[in-house]
Amino acid sequence: MAVLQIQAAPFFASKNRAFWNLQLAGWGAAFLLRAVSALANQQPLDLLALILVTTITGFSISLILSVIYRSLIHQQPLVTWGLTAVVLMFAVLLHASIDAWVQGVYYAGTRDTTFAQRLIGLLYLPLTLLGGWSALYYAINFFLTVEQQADRLERLEAQATAAQLAMLRYQLNPHFLFNTLNSISTLVLLKQTEPANAMLTRLSGFLRHTLVAEPGSQVTLAQEVETLQLYLDIERMRFEERLRTRFDLEEAAMAAQLPAMLLQPLVENAIKYAVSPQEEGAQIAITARVIGERLRLTVEDTGPGVEDVPRYLAQTAEPVPGQPVSTGVGLANIRNRLGQAYGDNHLFETRSEAGGGFTVLIEIPFTRAARAQEAAAPAAAVGAAPGGSDNIIPLNPTQRTIGTPA
Repeated sequence: MAVLQIQAAPFFASKNRAFWNLQLAGWGAAFLLRAVSALANQQPLDLLALILVTTITGFSISLILSVIYRSLIHQQPLVTWGLTAVVLMFAVLLHASIDAWVQGVYYAGTRDTTFAQRLIGLLYLPLTLLGGWSALYYAINFFLTVEQQADRLERLEAQATAAQLAMLRYQLNPHFLFNTLNSISTLVLLKQTEPANAMLTRLSGFLRHTLVAEPGSQVTLAQEVETLQLYLDIERMRFEERLRTRFDLEEAAMAAQLPAMLLQPLVENAIKYAVSPQEEGAQIAITARVIGERLRLTVEDTGPGVEDVPRYLAQTAEPVPGQPVSTGVGLANIRNRLGQAYGDNHLFETRSEAGGGFTVLIEIPFTRAARAQEAAAPAAAVGAAPGGSDNIIPLNPTQRTIGTPA
């Protein structure tokens, strides 16, 4: 006979349900303790009604305090504790005032005490109950906050590990390396030693750049473009005039920091899906703009476009005959890396026009690199590569909307 395994859910899995459970249990216990004490001291049974009213009063006031404390807990410590003390004193006075009035009604004609005397005499009980309730409220919420931060840190560490592995796959794409080595082998067999040596030199330079950078590191846009130019130099030797590139990079954007190897996978995808399938090749345009406190990067190509953008992003669907076969390392990994680096403070959009072409737009916070990094970045990073066909896009191109938020 199969045994059904029952796993206990964490008590604070639902904060709302846990709050009501603790609220009912706490005030119920307070009522029970006072009721037992009254009965043990041979008090009349109708005194239980007075204790019940007092308990309900404390229960109701604590609900109001929970609403106030919920907004105070996120303030500065001085504001939180200062306003908490003021609110707590007011709540204690209110509770004691209601108790004094109820006791005045209950003991009318039997005890000759004024309202002020009853108020002063009853302050200690609301102060004890509401003070203890407030301390528990803040203690439990601070405990939950620490637990949430610890859980979030563990998730971030796991995501960082996954992002680093994905970045390593980007840094050394086996298909790119295979194609390049195959081209070098072909040139050697044809005894074209000079172009073979040039391609091998450019490949070693590109690998040196990509392997030295640690996964998850930040580089300037100038350094990123320098690495990209090394990659394009290799691909130009394979595709020659079929691969056409244009760079439109603002001077202010060159010192911006961004995750290393962010642009190369985008350009590699453009080559794979736009340049390679077309006999006439395609043009790839890379643009960088500083807009306020944001850095906007776009990579556009004039290829055949993509009919199903989600499929292209996922790169997990069945291959289509006549189209390049996806390796499973696609734009989705770029999205994951941006999420890892910037959380929700980034934008990643894609668009494929009906007449062809594919565009990727990225917006991230603009962070200027240190002066030392700026000095190290080559000033000629965006210059035309030897033998290349790079041109500069006009500084003020026509603006157009690109996609919808992903």
